[in-house]
Amino acid sequence: MSGPRRERTRGGGLGRYVLIRFLLIFPTVFILVTLVFFLMRVVGNPITAAVGGRLTPAQLQERLHAAGYDRPIIVQYGEYLGQLARGDFGTTLTDHQKIIDILLTYGGATIELVFYALIVALIVGIPLGMLAAYVRDRWPDVILRVFAIFTYATPVFFAGLLLKLVFSVWLGWLPLGGRASTRIELALGGIPNPTGIYIIDALRTGNPTIITDVLAHAVMPALALGLITGGVFLRLVRTNVIGTLGADYIDAARSRGVSEIKLVRAHALKPALIPIITVMGLQIAMLLGGSVLTETTFGWRGLGFELQQYLSARDFVAVQGIVALLAVIVAVTNFIVDIVAAFIDPRVRY
Repeated sequence: MSGPRRERTRGGGLGRYVLIRFLLIFPTVFILVTLVFFLMRVVGNPITAAVGGRLTPAQLQERLHAAGYDRPIIVQYGEYLGQLARGDFGTTLTDHQKIIDILLTYGGATIELVFYALIVALIVGIPLGMLAAYVRDRWPDVILRVFAIFTYATPVFFAGLLLKLVFSVWLGWLPLGGRASTRIELALGGIPNPTGIYIIDALRTGNPTIITDVLAHAVMPALALGLITGGVFLRLVRTNVIGTLGADYIDAARSRGVSEIKLVRAHALKPALIPIITVMGLQIAMLLGGSVLTETTFGWRGLGFELQQYLSARDFVAVQGIVALLAVIVAVTNFIVDIVAAFIDPRVRY
């Protein structure tokens, strides 16, 4: 009886955890879109902000009335929530595009950039964090900790400009910006059913020149954005590996003559990866936020680049819609990461 009861308890714990985490998506998105809605209204209504200087007072009033912005703000807020519930994130004022169409057009570019940056963060953070733990309190450890602080504290736009100066201007190794060369973009646009994620489309062509060009354009944006999170991962891995190396089972393995390198690689690494998986959702949110400056710095046409363009045009309807979409993406991503963490480490469920 104890075995089945224990299994039911364990399953119930996981099921309850999944249900709670899923339900938390809705208040999280609700709070974020509410904050965005009212913060956008602090500067006035979107139409006045976007085109008020180009219209006569009568034309402006007519536009305000047609859009419903002359009604009480609480009425506008209720209608906005109703639109979101129907999956309608609004229409831009400057070019009259549906926000959801902007996501479909440019979302793939941002997903691709975040994926590249996450790979850089994992490649930098995990091996260097293990090395820092292995040489704890020696000069390589000090250098790595300073490196982690430096990468985390460096503004992404400054890192991007520095990379462009070194690798494009001085050395001439990498292209200055964009997602691909003009000729390559035309070739990718001509393939059947393009995904908008250039590396996938490039692999579909099977052309090494196209693949190399796409990857060359991705190197600097990925480094600029990924090193920020890489510094966080480095410190997390270092701290947790050091903690694990002090455990009793590690001492027992050490007494049997297991080498320190094998202890770190085979016994201490897996427990150290659990905190990284746990915080990965937050880091993906950070990467999405950093993508605005990264995409602008490198001319990477994604959601962040478009968001900056609409900000410059003072199209706050577009800004509001894109940020609401990003809030949904972040909330769903956090939910997925939490579930993965719960499967890997049952302690997370309780």
